[in-house]
Amino acid sequence: MQLPASSDDVLGPLAIRDQLSLTRIDASLRFVCLFFFTAALVWLLIGTVFALLTSFSLHSPSLLPCWEWLTFGRIRSAHLNAVAFGWGNNAAFAVAIWIMARLCRAEIRHGGLLLIAAIFWNIGLTVGIFGILRGDITSVEWLEMPTYVAPLLAVSYVLIGAWGVLAFAYKKSEHVYVSQWYILAALFWFPWLYTIVQIMIFFEPALGTVQAITNWWFGHNALGLWFTPIGVAAAYYFLPKVLGVPIRSYYLSLLGFWSLALFYNWAGMHHLIGGPIPVWVISAGTVASVMMVIPVIVTAINHHMTTVGHFKSVWQSPTLRFVVFGAMSYTLSSLIGSTMALREVSQVTHFTHAVVGHAHHGAYGFFTMVMFGSIYYMMPRLLNREWPSACLIRIHFWCAALGITLMAVALHIGGWIQGVEMNTPDILFLQVVKNTVPWLKARSVSGVLLASGHVAFFVNFIWMLCRRSEAFAHEGPTLIPLFWKKEAATDQQD
Repeated sequence: MQLPASSDDVLGPLAIRDQLSLTRIDASLRFVCLFFFTAALVWLLIGTVFALLTSFSLHSPSLLPCWEWLTFGRIRSAHLNAVAFGWGNNAAFAVAIWIMARLCRAEIRHGGLLLIAAIFWNIGLTVGIFGILRGDITSVEWLEMPTYVAPLLAVSYVLIGAWGVLAFAYKKSEHVYVSQWYILAALFWFPWLYTIVQIMIFFEPALGTVQAITNWWFGHNALGLWFTPIGVAAAYYFLPKVLGVPIRSYYLSLLGFWSLALFYNWAGMHHLIGGPIPVWVISAGTVASVMMVIPVIVTAINHHMTTVGHFKSVWQSPTLRFVVFGAMSYTLSSLIGSTMALREVSQVTHFTHAVVGHAHHGAYGFFTMVMFGSIYYMMPRLLNREWPSACLIRIHFWCAALGITLMAVALHIGGWIQGVEMNTPDILFLQVVKNTVPWLKARSVSGVLLASGHVAFFVNFIWMLCRRSEAFAHEGPTLIPLFWKKEAATDQQD
């Protein structure tokens, strides 16, 4: 798009004041967000290494030396926690606080304390991952880190999450945006989930199968009531922001939010179909999982109708490229998840690689891709400079998109075949295992693609940190970053 000769053509006095307000907000969050993003990328690379080791060990176990810390149980758990709580939480913290501060028109005060909380979160996570590798691992999925790091993580989260709530409490804007609903809800839901599960499984253990119910309640809702709201909030923010058009329907977004809050907290119990727990618990979880079709379809309609007629802009914008891919993955993975909750389908897919493929599809195809798009938008505004390499952005997108697509397809198809064969008495279990090897090798290929994209992203990120700031355009007594002029006409949601 050709820029006008003067920014006065697009920036009036009120718009200039608005942009200066946003610039001050970005400045108040600069060091905190940069710390979160840097930590997130470091954990993403560490988690990627563990993921590759895990994937290769499934079909070629002799490749790894016989060291205890490289056994499958430890490296797989280290991968899960490094990616979920290292990459995922650090990225979610930065994106949530930044979006909340911008929509509230509120600068973050006492950012030093927030930075200290962020540092202690990552210290606790480092101790936890090291504990997993040295053998201090629990037997609870999603909670494998030793219990001695839980208090540090909990306190750090409270300090971090409080800043998002305080930004809303001192907001200067009158309107409450869709993104704010999801972020505020997520900031309350995650500590509730984490505290309850720590108490009921470790500190004051519940009896019998209640622990299994609590485990899957947390594991499923960590995705659905923490990562999902942050990802949906980011999509609701960046789609209209970059395209310069309003969200299609305010009322549809309202329906999507409350139906998510109503149904998702019941989901997860379908993973225990056939287990020694009350049938009504499983039935309630199955019904809730199927009813999740409502918020998913509503959100998909809102996102799709917002982008209709703007597909060229979607392809040209790195932010939209990742966010739209993530939004589409959210719809597809959620519909597949509702289908897998049915008893007839679960009888085939349960205890197979299809469950792993579904988890990766949602956590990576949706949440991680949306976080990538968010970082591509936020970093130029935090550093007042553009991304140094468009080529690395393209490499990152195609490696990530092709990698997660290949992984999801291979594990879903391979898992279905695996489930059918396990339910066939005439087929030996050893033969079932051998038949899964080609699909597991395809998973490893997808892992190499994803790793290549992550390296490209990390190189571009570090390169950007080391570059000098862009020039500023002088407008009267104020200084306006040049990139603001490029999107001044599209600041609809801010």
